[in-house]
Amino acid sequence: MTTSLTGKIALVAGATRGAGRQIAVQLGAAGATVYCTGRSTRARRSELDRPETIEETAELVSAAGGTGIAAAVDHLDPDQVRRLVERIDAEQGRLDVLVNDVWGGDPLITWEKPVWKQPLDAGFRMLRLAVDTHIITSHFALPLLIRKPGGLVVEIGDGTKEHNDANYRLSVFYDLAKTSVNRLAFTQAHELAPYGCTAVALTPGWLRSEAMLEHFGVTEANWRDGAAKEPHFVMSETPALVGRAVAALAADPDRARWNGRSVDSGGLAQVYGFTDLDGTRPNWARYYTEVVEPGRPADDTGYR
Repeated sequence: MTTSLTGKIALVAGATRGAGRQIAVQLGAAGATVYCTGRSTRARRSELDRPETIEETAELVSAAGGTGIAAAVDHLDPDQVRRLVERIDAEQGRLDVLVNDVWGGDPLITWEKPVWKQPLDAGFRMLRLAVDTHIITSHFALPLLIRKPGGLVVEIGDGTKEHNDANYRLSVFYDLAKTSVNRLAFTQAHELAPYGCTAVALTPGWLRSEAMLEHFGVTEANWRDGAAKEPHFVMSETPALVGRAVAALAADPDRARWNGRSVDSGGLAQVYGFTDLDGTRPNWARYYTEVVEPGRPADDTGYR
């Protein structure tokens, strides 16, 4: 554990579970104070009705060496987001890292059906969760972040710009949501540059989130057994990898070199030298291009 982010203040919007939880934890492991937001608390669950809570995430941040602060926020509600930022300003007087990770759209996806067969209400709800939440959060948080040069905004999505530009994401709404997140980083990069701040779009590889482990009927201890259901699951990664990617970006004094770019956790692991929890560096992007797309048998040899 390093303390390279001691004294830094971070907001991880959408920190309840998955990538957001481990992004918060890994920022904490580097010494940051992290505001962990979401709708699922010990008192009330969101419509996802999952057991993970923002209080648990905050406790994990503190256990990792940082300071975790749980804040119940619906990022579709501008008043709630405004009050959150006012609280951060009052308590800390600064914001160094903003991670827009709000999602919650998985139950709303209809895969592999054309737009005329897509349910509109669910599709538009997904776009609101994936895009509107990020814009609302940036609208209120960026005036605090730009007070000091060096601030970082990370937009968490699924698929790099290069990948999404070349691949149909199996649903018009999902495709639009994930393409939009990458574009948000690009536009914010232009708006932040005059203030000496940076915006980056970041995607994990195949993420072994809590929900994904449940889907495959495995735990983190025996996750490789999931390959019996889907062989390419051998190339999955824990959420800690993308968490360490964010921490590495935040600690990099030359982070501006990434401004406006779309990057992936495996690629940044090669640049910065961090690893997943098992000590490997899974490179899902290269594996997808060289193994999945050509239809080769699943084999992670040489890709970790």
